Amino acid sequence: MRRVVITGMGCVSALGLSAGATWQGMREGRAGIGPLAGLAGLAGLELRPTIAAQLRGYDAAAHFDERRLVLLDPVSQYALVAAREALAQAGLDTRGDTGERAAVVIGTGIGGATSHDSMARRLYGEGNPRVHPMTIVRVMPNAPASQVSLEFGLRGPTFAVTSACASSNHALAQALMLLQCGAADVALAGGSEACLTLATVKAWEAMRVLADDTCRPFSRGRRGLVLGEGAGIFVLETLEHARSRGATILAELAGAGMTADAADIVMPDAGGAARAMRAALAQAGLDAQDVDYINAHGTGTPANDATETRAIKAVFGEHARRLALSSTKSMHGHALGAAGAIELVAVIGALREGLVPPTINYLGPDPECDLDVVPNVARAQPVRAALSNSLAFGGLNAVLALKRWD
Repeated sequence: MRRVVITGMGCVSALGLSAGATWQGMREGRAGIGPLAGLAGLAGLELRPTIAAQLRGYDAAAHFDERRLVLLDPVSQYALVAAREALAQAGLDTRGDTGERAAVVIGTGIGGATSHDSMARRLYGEGNPRVHPMTIVRVMPNAPASQVSLEFGLRGPTFAVTSACASSNHALAQALMLLQCGAADVALAGGSEACLTLATVKAWEAMRVLADDTCRPFSRGRRGLVLGEGAGIFVLETLEHARSRGATILAELAGAGMTADAADIVMPDAGGAARAMRAALAQAGLDAQDVDYINAHGTGTPANDATETRAIKAVFGEHARRLALSSTKSMHGHALGAAGAIELVAVIGALREGLVPPTINYLGPDPECDLDVVPNVARAQPVRAALSNSLAFGGLNAVLALKRWD
């Protein structure tokens, strides 16, 4: 199997409109969660949720001309902005043979929700039978991957991955396998989500899992998750390809583990999460004691956080007490299909800088969540290897294993 490294990253999130700004927000323990704005409801459809982790200051016209915007739901816009940043950092020229051997794999949990909402309002709210002729190409889940492929002339395997909140990590795992097996030399991979629409928020409201104060993963008094949005896109290359062009390597994507609970459509299962972590460690050639940091799924719901804690203990044994564990969702919210990609920015930052981002809004330990969650303030410590957990509705688990590159 060929080794795979990360040479570029791009991100837009509630913490900032670049990977650098997002990481700086994580370092500072800054909250990107605030009042939910811009979702005017119809009569009788007022929203109970009042908070979200929205992109602040994003202006589509600053990134795309009007002719292009006609084709782009925000979910594709975010992916393109992040992909541009990732390629610029990697210094990768995608013309010619590079484009022929470049894959694109982008995950999304929902796809073009804004365009779908607009169509539904027009049809059912206004009784207008005419919808925008580009609606299909805006709402299809593969739109972000296809638009990235089109913009940069990437002609290798290109597709979407849709596995709820594990979509980003599944996409990165698929890209890893494409490079390992020789199907491509380069891949742009990650996830994008633009889910803060009236219908989507109402659907989450109906599940009664949304917090009404803030997101407090692993903390006593946690009341649920807070929805977020954004994208994270990464340039992956085989080690041979990266070295041949003198690229700066950010980290090694050393392994991935993917499992299904096959137990319940919404309730998490510690056994499935534990098997995914073990599989990621095995593929990466890591022992449990080699891992210094886990970026947890950590949604802030009572069920997820307690279950994930049990799974980590099952995999790491006594070493679990020595791990640094944090959930950056406390800062950038739960961006569903983009969550793992935004969180990969945190993992790469921890590996490169020896600084573990915190779990903010922490009020104190819950007896069922008794590991070291780096409460409220970032911590300086060496990080040799790290895991990033994504545990999704549907019982789908995807865990990435990364190593520091010296």
